Amino acid sequence: MTFIQWLGMILLIGLALLTIIPFLWMVFASFKANNEVFTIPIQWIPKTWHLENYLVIWSRIPLVTFFKNTAFLSVVITLIQLFTSSFAAYGFSKLNFKGRDILFLAYIGTIAVPWQSYMIPQFIMMRKVGLTDTLWSLVLLQAFNAFGVFLLKQYYSSIPDSLCESARIDGLSEWGIYQKIILPLTKPAIASLTIITFVNTWNDYMGPFIYLSSTENKTIQLGLKMFIGLFDAEYALIMAASVVSVLPVAFIFLAMQKYFVEGIASSGTKE
Repeated sequence: MTFIQWLGMILLIGLALLTIIPFLWMVFASFKANNEVFTIPIQWIPKTWHLENYLVIWSRIPLVTFFKNTAFLSVVITLIQLFTSSFAAYGFSKLNFKGRDILFLAYIGTIAVPWQSYMIPQFIMMRKVGLTDTLWSLVLLQAFNAFGVFLLKQYYSSIPDSLCESARIDGLSEWGIYQKIILPLTKPAIASLTIITFVNTWNDYMGPFIYLSSTENKTIQLGLKMFIGLFDAEYALIMAASVVSVLPVAFIFLAMQKYFVEGIASSGTKE
């Protein structure tokens, strides 16, 4: 390795440490007593490990309900977005129809529209159909994702059109081409979109905050806010609840990290 490469590696390691330090502090703080969390100077390793913090948090608020609601939204929305985004991307990349490029640009242009500008009309629409304070309101509103279509369309464009043409000559339907040729060749891009959608849905706060009001329908992010409001002085328990809420996202990312990096590197987001 050259000096520049060594320098770049050292810089990346330093940035990685800066990124992970707050997470490590949160993990260690979750095992401390409440009066030890914000001591000065910082005491990283707890004097006494309070493992019971991870048992107490489940009895203070209905975390199981919050996890169940969040998992339902994350899984359902991710599956729906994978289908709608991949199917739309196939049409925009492998089918020729009048106005295709203009329609694609118009659809992708919605990414630039801030969510705050149509937040109130969406809420009024959901209220009129009686879906406020239900998980299905968030599922319907997030069923389509312009960024997902853009990501997959750029990846699909790298697949030679000759494969699709050969399949059509052999009598394979468009659904068959999509299912048997396109999807198997685009696993990295699908994995990338899976991680992005799952993480965004799991960490979403504003959407559930606007549409969900009853305790039995709240997500883990709203649950953490409720926990902080009820037990604002019990810092160790707050950190334990925060660690528990992060674990599913960390597991999904680590399990699919290889495909995520490959999918991003092969898509149009690098251009």
